[in-house]
Amino acid sequence: MTVRRLADESVQPTSFAFNNDNQAWAEKRIALYPAGRQQSAVIPLLMRAQEQDGWVSRATIEKVAEMLGMAYIRVLEVATFYTQFQLQPVGTRAHVQVCGTTPCMLRGAGELISVCKSRIHHDPHHLNADGTLSWEEVECAGACVNAPMVTIFQDTYEDLTPARLGEIIDAFHAGRGETIKPGTQIERLNAAAEGGQTTLLETPTATREKFVPPAPPEGTAPAAATPAAPAAPAKKTEPDTAARPKDVTEETAPALKGTPAEAKVSEAKAESERKAADTSAKADGTPNAEMRPGATGAESEAGKIDGGKAPGKESADAAPSGATPTDVDKTSAVKVAPPAEGLSPTAETGGPVPLFQAPEGPADDLKQIGGVGPVMESKLKAVGITRWSQIAALTPEEIERLEASLNFKGRVARDNWQQQAEVLARGGVEEYRKVFGKDPR
Repeated sequence: MTVRRLADESVQPTSFAFNNDNQAWAEKRIALYPAGRQQSAVIPLLMRAQEQDGWVSRATIEKVAEMLGMAYIRVLEVATFYTQFQLQPVGTRAHVQVCGTTPCMLRGAGELISVCKSRIHHDPHHLNADGTLSWEEVECAGACVNAPMVTIFQDTYEDLTPARLGEIIDAFHAGRGETIKPGTQIERLNAAAEGGQTTLLETPTATREKFVPPAPPEGTAPAAATPAAPAAPAKKTEPDTAARPKDVTEETAPALKGTPAEAKVSEAKAESERKAADTSAKADGTPNAEMRPGATGAESEAGKIDGGKAPGKESADAAPSGATPTDVDKTSAVKVAPPAEGLSPTAETGGPVPLFQAPEGPADDLKQIGGVGPVMESKLKAVGITRWSQIAALTPEEIERLEASLNFKGRVARDNWQQQAEVLARGGVEEYRKVFGKDPR
């Protein structure tokens, strides 16, 4: 595919203007885009101009650029990129674009090009004698399965032979292009197998019924319902026992297993023992070891946790000196492992602990670094990083601590934070543009 350039100045018109209907259409099209995004209408406007004049001239590009507030070069880039835009005068009745990409070439596109040379003009982008036909070779036109093919204006003609393309060209030359059916030119449906359907020939007979979940067993409460108060135990069959949800006390408190009455007695006894132990401990200042056999203290500690009180440092790290094995069990039941050095103990503080000393003065805009968004910027500032220079000077050990604390391992190196931060700290946005060739995000 050759470089696409504008036509020679000898054929360029001095000006371009949409007719009244197309001008109204263009203004309506531009208004569809939000303020500041009108440049998105560049392709529709160029295509409308081509439909009006048959091709896109230099004056057309300049007019569209003025309407959209774009630099001329930006509109030229669009017009020269897409082969759908014609940059020189084309045939008034047909401009034949022959696909020359590999699938079409393997299926005979070379012979189609020979037909265009003999019936239109030896060279592409040249008009025939009466100016009604022209041709060119283009890249993939998107119907590889039906190769070879050509595109004429907005329609494709597929599964061509040299003879069939000759007939199509003659029809357009005579002004009878509407008599040619677009699409495949052989016996096939769209891109289906040649000659008709070869698979899934039987008419489907299966029907789909709507699934209705079975009703729960009779007497079983729905899962979302609030459990009712326990009733007197009754003898139940084996299937009903399997269907009944396990009682909470059966899984988490074996000591309370039994009938509801027995469970209440055992629970009251445990509570009284706990209160007695607390009173004794408060009286002499030492942990009480005279607890009921087998008690671990989990009841009282669980109550503290459920009440929203976090365990103290003494109970989290180790049992008090002189404590009995029973007391050790009591503290270990709710022991919280201390955070690694430099990490944020979210169990106690609920947020990151500053790992670095934030320098005095205003903070830099850390979002200028690619890979750092508003949320990440707030997290970095929370741990004491407020300047580009801080990120640039991070050591491998400090990076490891930072990534572990904020849970984004490997991100600093992956997004090249340190080089970006060093450039921003050295010269700001201007230096960033010089080094990376673009604006910071």
